[in-house]
Amino acid sequence: MNILFLSTAHNSLSQRAYVELTDLGHNIYVQIASSEQAMVDSVKLYNPDLIIAPFLKRYIPESIWSNYTCIIIHPGIIGDRGPSSLDWAVLNGESEWGVTLLQANDMLDGGDIWASHNFTMKDVSKSHLYRHQVTEAAIKCLLETIDRYESGNFNPKKLDYNHNDVKGKEHRPMKQKYRSIDWSEATDVIAKKIRSADSQPGLLDSIYGESFYLYGLHEEDTLKGNPGEIIGERNGALCRATGDGAVWITHLKKKSQGNHKYFKLPAAQVLGDKVNNIPHLPIEADVKGRTFRDIWYEENNKVGYLHFNFYNGAMSTTQCIRLRDAFIKARERDTNVIVLMGGSDFWSNGIHLNVIEGADNPADESWKNINAINDLIKEIILTDTHLIISAMRGNAAAGGVILALAADKVFAQNGVVLNPHYKNMGLYGSEYWTYLLPKRVGMKKSIELTDQCIPVSTKAAKKIGLIDDMFDGLNFKDKIIEIAEELALSPHYKSKLKEKQIKRIEDEKIKPLEFYRKEELVKMFDNFYGSDKSYHIARKRFVYNISCLDELPKEVL
Repeated sequence: MNILFLSTAHNSLSQRAYVELTDLGHNIYVQIASSEQAMVDSVKLYNPDLIIAPFLKRYIPESIWSNYTCIIIHPGIIGDRGPSSLDWAVLNGESEWGVTLLQANDMLDGGDIWASHNFTMKDVSKSHLYRHQVTEAAIKCLLETIDRYESGNFNPKKLDYNHNDVKGKEHRPMKQKYRSIDWSEATDVIAKKIRSADSQPGLLDSIYGESFYLYGLHEEDTLKGNPGEIIGERNGALCRATGDGAVWITHLKKKSQGNHKYFKLPAAQVLGDKVNNIPHLPIEADVKGRTFRDIWYEENNKVGYLHFNFYNGAMSTTQCIRLRDAFIKARERDTNVIVLMGGSDFWSNGIHLNVIEGADNPADESWKNINAINDLIKEIILTDTHLIISAMRGNAAAGGVILALAADKVFAQNGVVLNPHYKNMGLYGSEYWTYLLPKRVGMKKSIELTDQCIPVSTKAAKKIGLIDDMFDGLNFKDKIIEIAEELALSPHYKSKLKEKQIKRIEDEKIKPLEFYRKEELVKMFDNFYGSDKSYHIARKRFVYNISCLDELPKEVL
């Protein structure tokens, strides 16, 4: 079928739906619903068989839904209505929630129901739920809906609040006053409030008399202080005391003032000199209980597991250096295999565009950041003492995809979406991609992937050789442990390591690794410092969340 997506943004759910339906052979067209006219024009252009709204903050015009079947993906149980579904579910501590696909009509979220699936709620942020439980349930619903629509004999159910299975209700839009914080409240209460607003719009609070939005919460089980007091700093995150403990906040965004716009940055960076006297609290290797850590290491049966869980998958210069040092330290251990675990939300999205935008000189910070991630990847490529596995549990993009390819084996959790390209950000790309990507998929496919700038599913990635295999999420970690330990303890381990060493020597003779880096960085230097400002404009649009269809405000130029 020809299917048109009407979406406010081509976000994680929209991209996952895109790759799933593309893999099934459907032709998918994506229209950013920036206005009613844009939607009307796209329908005239594509004349689709079916219209899907994966993530839509506007009403679909009657001229469209009255003439085409339009399916809305709503992140709520049957009967739930309103724009703040997940916010309320997290804030209210619901034990079960779901996703419902319904047909657009003149009543917000009140159309006929095509499919619905529920899931068990977890004590995680709204954004984590959206990327995992909501997305998985939505894809189940979507595939069912496609089958039902193509069959031609399915009649969607009317929404009837008199039915026993209809437990949802209409919610009012979430406002900041409904989740305002009293820091003398218990940690779990404060955690729910902050998580209900993460990653958008953030929870509005006051720090040192100024208004900030809070993001990236981690509970703290050991530290305590006067409620509301900032009692510690760790790798850019701040620890703030609650009524019965403390929480860590990794990111802040200053509230906009007039025409002046702000964006998310590491919390300590936002507060600047105001936290100079806050004690730095390094993480202890044997710490017990909940706390904030973005890099940590575990070891078992000759396998080292290196975790790096960076907010939104972005890796700043400092984070790249810290991760490189952690990798070198892991490599010094008496192990045979190192598994790069990434984080549960994202594997990596490459350089940290927000930190770059917040720097005094974004071009200089871009240069530092790209060299820092290159240094990390170089260490992985040149490792001749271990076999390296990348275990991708979350989505990856740009240099983050290439980071995974630096390993000897690459495995991904089924459902992960990969975007192995840089062009949309106005960049040529580095991270040794001109070596690592063709090595995996060949030069022709490398050019196709980097030029077309389309998301790739795990199924498609395996088919073209971008990854070695994929496993379902429920047993992904267990499968990775099984593979890693089997490899580490194999009687053939030494011969496999020898093969790796010989291959690296052969590759070096064909073309030294540093040549790839130098060639890439010549192009990147021009992206950062040259007359073409495409990268700087694209970065600003990304950081300030400004559509490419809208003019950049003077305040951000």
